[in-house]
Amino acid sequence: MSGRVLVAGIGNVFLGDDGFGVEVVGRLLDEEHPEGVRVADFGVRGVHLAYELMNGYDAVVLVDAVPLPEEPGTVQVIEADLDAVEPAAPGAAAPVMDAHGMTPDAVFGLFRALGGSVGRALVVGCRPLDCAERMGLSAPVAAAVDRAAGLVRELVGELIAAPRTEPGFEPGR
Repeated sequence: MSGRVLVAGIGNVFLGDDGFGVEVVGRLLDEEHPEGVRVADFGVRGVHLAYELMNGYDAVVLVDAVPLPEEPGTVQVIEADLDAVEPAAPGAAAPVMDAHGMTPDAVFGLFRALGGSVGRALVVGCRPLDCAERMGLSAPVAAAVDRAAGLVRELVGELIAAPRTEPGFEPGR
C-alpha cells in the first residue's frame, strides 16, 4: 500500500438527491476495505470533514450530488485542483456548516485555510434530479448508487496502488 485514503460521503439526506453521497458510502461501509482506507459518512458536517483531512491522508474521494451538465443520474469523476481553491478567509467557517450550502469547494477551502494538503482529491459526483425537502433519492439517482460505489472501489484500488511521490518517501519504509 502506498498511503492513506479517505472516502467521504457528503450531502443532506433531508434534501432528496442531495443525500446521494451518504447513500453510496452507506453501501461501502458494509464492506471490508484495504489497510489505510477509511470510509465515512460526513453528511453535512463540512467542518468535521475538513479537520479529518488534517489527519494526513494521501488522497481523498468525496462522493456527492454535483450539478453536472448531463442527465440526472449521470456519475462522473472530477479531479479537484486544490491549488485553484481559495483558502477560506478567517471567520468563514460558519457558511461551511450550513447544511444547505456545504460544497466540496467550501470543505477544501477550509482545509487549505487550516494549512492542509493532500496528494489527490477526487469527487465522484452524480447529477441530481430533485433536491427538494424530502427523504429518498429520485429514480435516476437511486439507479446510479451501485455504479458510483463500484467506481469508488476502482478509484481506491488505483490510489492505494499508485507510488507515493512526496519528498522524503522511501519505498519499503
